[in-house]
Amino acid sequence: MLKLFKITGYLEALSAIVLFFIAMPMKYIWEDPTWVTHAGRIHGGLFIAYMVLVYLLKEKYNWSWKIFMIFFVAAIIPGGTIWAEKRLIEGKKYKEQLAEKEIK
Repeated sequence: MLKLFKITGYLEALSAIVLFFIAMPMKYIWEDPTWVTHAGRIHGGLFIAYMVLVYLLKEKYNWSWKIFMIFFVAAIIPGGTIWAEKRLIEGKKYKEQLAEKEIK
């Protein structure tokens, strides 16, 4: 489930960057809202999938609400999911805890 979480986080970050830095300028500068419609739907779906996965992982690994909120806020910031994943999942403090839970 962690691999799916990481992939979803990267895709969510990429979709946010596409939405904010490609689709929205296309809408407001060149008056073409088509990109925003499609990129917005994709980003919204990925955001919801990411948050569902955060909640499922919170329950599986017994994360605190503080960790949950860090992932939530990171998902709002474009590219924040990548930072949160590197900081918390790959971080030394939680890496050992996750490894122990995966074995059980």
